[in-house]
Amino acid sequence: MAQYTPMIIQYLQIKADYQDAFLFFRLGDFYEMFFEDALKASQELEITLTSREGGGDEKIPMCGIPYHSSPTYIEQLIQKGYKVAICEQTEDPKQAKGVVRREVVQLITPGTVMEGKGLADKENNYIASVTVFPDKTYGIAYSDLSTGETKVTLIPETFDYVLNELSTLGAKEVVIDPDMEEEKQKKIREREVVTLSFEKDSSISEQFERLLESLGQDKLKETVARLFHYLYRTQKRSLDHLQVAEMYHIHQFMKMDYYSKRNLELTETIRSKGKKGSLLWLLDETMTAMGGRMLKQWIDRPLIHQEEIEKRQQFVELLLEKFFERQDLRELLKEVYDLERLAGRVAFGNVNARDLQQLNRSLGQIPALKHILESMETAIASDLVQQLDPCEELTDLLEQALVENPPLSIKEGNIIRDGYNAELDQYRDASRNGKTWIAQLEKQEREKTGIKSLKVGYNRVFGYYIEVTKANLHLLEDGRYERKQTLTNAERYITPELKEKESLILQAEEKSVDLEYELFTTIRETVKEFIPRLQTLARTVSKIDVLQCFATVSENRHYTKPVFSNERSIFIKDGRHPVVEKVMDAQEYVPNDCYMDSEREILLVTGPNMSGKSTYMRQLALTSILAQIGCYVPASEATLPIFDQVFTRIGAADDLISGQSTFMVEMLEAKNAISNATQQSLILFDEIGRGTSTYDGMALAQAMIEYIHENIGAKTLFSTHYHELTVLEEELTKVKNVHVSAMEQNGKLVFLHKIREGAADKSYGIHVAELAQLPTPLIKRANEILLKLESKAETTETVPMKAEEDKPEVNEELAQLSFFQSETKTEKPSAPVTPKEKKILQQLKQLDILEMTPLDAINNLYDLQKRLKK
Repeated sequence: MAQYTPMIIQYLQIKADYQDAFLFFRLGDFYEMFFEDALKASQELEITLTSREGGGDEKIPMCGIPYHSSPTYIEQLIQKGYKVAICEQTEDPKQAKGVVRREVVQLITPGTVMEGKGLADKENNYIASVTVFPDKTYGIAYSDLSTGETKVTLIPETFDYVLNELSTLGAKEVVIDPDMEEEKQKKIREREVVTLSFEKDSSISEQFERLLESLGQDKLKETVARLFHYLYRTQKRSLDHLQVAEMYHIHQFMKMDYYSKRNLELTETIRSKGKKGSLLWLLDETMTAMGGRMLKQWIDRPLIHQEEIEKRQQFVELLLEKFFERQDLRELLKEVYDLERLAGRVAFGNVNARDLQQLNRSLGQIPALKHILESMETAIASDLVQQLDPCEELTDLLEQALVENPPLSIKEGNIIRDGYNAELDQYRDASRNGKTWIAQLEKQEREKTGIKSLKVGYNRVFGYYIEVTKANLHLLEDGRYERKQTLTNAERYITPELKEKESLILQAEEKSVDLEYELFTTIRETVKEFIPRLQTLARTVSKIDVLQCFATVSENRHYTKPVFSNERSIFIKDGRHPVVEKVMDAQEYVPNDCYMDSEREILLVTGPNMSGKSTYMRQLALTSILAQIGCYVPASEATLPIFDQVFTRIGAADDLISGQSTFMVEMLEAKNAISNATQQSLILFDEIGRGTSTYDGMALAQAMIEYIHENIGAKTLFSTHYHELTVLEEELTKVKNVHVSAMEQNGKLVFLHKIREGAADKSYGIHVAELAQLPTPLIKRANEILLKLESKAETTETVPMKAEEDKPEVNEELAQLSFFQSETKTEKPSAPVTPKEKKILQQLKQLDILEMTPLDAINNLYDLQKRLKK
């Protein structure tokens, strides 16, 4: 580096430790970037790229941003997944001998954002760590640095469960051991858009022993320690708000894989990736930011323990009964700010006086909240009352110390109340009396000189002065006024009396501002001591907020309280899809019943496209999820089992990043369900097999139904256009046909959206195409082709039949031809068609084998059955 200047050498030495981050290098009032950072930042931030001499032969690329506007630029880079290292001057340039000492004071990453637009009010900003142990156990720890929440779990299963957990969290950043296999790193990057960071150290240091004391296993401690080491190393400050790490098991909650959550659109929609149109959007009647975050957590993790679910239901029921009390609760909650993130900012050291006043106002609502809950006189309300800590000592302090509307800055004064500190009152008195004297001086000088335009002013450069226009200079007395500044149209003067008073006023103001800052930092340190109590209070307020939200939605949308069945029975009367019903608004939503028990394990759903099959299937899943988070459900009556898992295969989507086709994604989702479902699970399969040939698709669909029926026993809704599968109702005892009814009226298709028993009679595909407004000539031609195909099918069926008594010999011959000679090239003999074989032919209408002879068609079906049996 000998070719560079000392300052550039310093930059390169610091940059060497932050290769994966933009280095914001402080030079005076600017953050500067050099070399590759400058080239990349100028593009990403759309700022001017310049250059400077660096001591070498070539000019060094350079760009910079003003210090005061840096948060905006930092936020842009973080939202794009980058990291930013903030490098400050750590000594006074006037006292520096040589290059001013600089060092990185904070590394800001996507998972460690503490403020700004990148931190959504009702969303957590999680950073996670993944540890792989020698026995193939995986440890996952995660934390939201803005709230201090920290949790950890062990997953003794496949890496897919790790990926699913990271997807559930929506982690913005994942910290891993640098030695993790490249293949696993690649999978993490593929599944989610995350920033991958590395941390080798997982030792238990003294600074966070307290946070790990509740964890028994060393694996859990090591997993969290890796995350904490990274947080302390990058933030370079006290993180007093980090909560004691809480251990959880993924089996404590209903399990839903990444695909199922996406298909059901629980927290965001598939197309827009936004909240509107999701279950979260429907439910979110929370009044606080922290309540909104808890609601999302509950939706992501429905409960599976009936007792816990029913506790939530009891409070929802209570709030439904107490309408006026609930309305009062909502009004009070509206005045509660984000206690969790306020506590985090206190610990982080970036809280201001206005934040503390928000904290004070929030705590001021707690006594009224307690009073309302106490008036309900129930055990569940009393439990919540005990957890509502108003932190009275803290509110007393903040009330006495802070002015009502403090400024944003904490270094310019006017934040501490009069009477809080005697020394500060003395400084203020001197300053205020001095300013009164200044006002009197102006009046006296006008009277003495007769100059009505004379004024006494102040600026930071020249201090206090007496200003006289040049037209009035002849009225001044010689000798008493000392010229201080000349302007175009006026002169500014100072007198001995004004100079003396100026010194007293400015000294008092400077000391006052400095003392206010010291007092504020002392108050902030005192508030830190209340952080654990504030975090406990925040969790209780959040819980109350979510439960009142459930009650509000349930009342407004006419939901009913579900009951749970130990016999795995489902009985839903007048069930509705909650989100579709809301989107339709004033339009009438057609409700449907759903009945399943030990004799009806699998419902085979047929009916036209656009008729509502997928909606019917999704509404069962969403109803179950609503029930298991403790909310009421969209039905007039509902009895449900508690599902341990929900699997869905709905919709079509390529996974281009992984190079997987629509059909491959479909098969992977189906495989995940079939491999992991239990008898207590819910499976929703929509149009399995449509991404391949008719034979392959129908064979796979039937094989899956049979496998679920014989080997799993899970409650299953299976929608299909393969009407041939409806015969399974006769072969599999627990399969029942239902269909979405439709009717033709004046040649037009009318959807009734009503679920009926039995199978649909046809698909109405061309009618649906007509509804989609395909060109009229195309529709006309399609109808002509359909008539021709149906005519051929009817002609094929008119082959003369042999007498019924000859049926055994013919069937045996057909079986032999099918199973033992289907691979040979010899021509199969023709044979008459029996009534049973004619029925089979009718079921083959929609297959592409209508040009075959009847015997060849039957043999192809037998070949299909043989493959399924294998």
